[in-house]
Amino acid sequence: MRKLILTGFGTGYLPVAPGSWGSAAAVGVFLVAAWLTRANVYAIGAAMIVLAALSSAACLAWGKFAESAFGRKDPSQCTIDEWAGQAVALCFLPIRGISGVFIVAAAAFVAFRILDVLKPPPARGLEKLPAGWGILTDDLVAGAYANIACQLFLRVLLRW
Repeated sequence: MRKLILTGFGTGYLPVAPGSWGSAAAVGVFLVAAWLTRANVYAIGAAMIVLAALSSAACLAWGKFAESAFGRKDPSQCTIDEWAGQAVALCFLPIRGISGVFIVAAAAFVAFRILDVLKPPPARGLEKLPAGWGILTDDLVAGAYANIACQLFLRVLLRW
């Protein structure tokens, strides 16, 4: 059960860029929340906070197990950290109607993936933290940066 959750319900086993698959799964949760709530920004934001909290809790609780089970620090198979970071990136972004949900989802996905790969300071340094903290915190920082970038892009540049 731990491996199933740590691998983001199997996304960590998918070929080529498992982190992107984990992020895409979190975007899927966002899209379902948007559909269920008729694109209510506050309800979607609350759902993303819950997703980030649950994913973070699993990562912190079982991070040491993940490193042991997969044989390396911050293993690529462990994608629950991408779920958490992507959820942070998607929190409370401005949405204009149900069609705007897809624009927001795409912008947040691209921004998070770029920032998760680049790991601007202090994200890269946080990987050195022990066990689950090292696996998780760089993704949370990348998610926060992606959220800020999307807020600026959508609200200022697009006047969304």
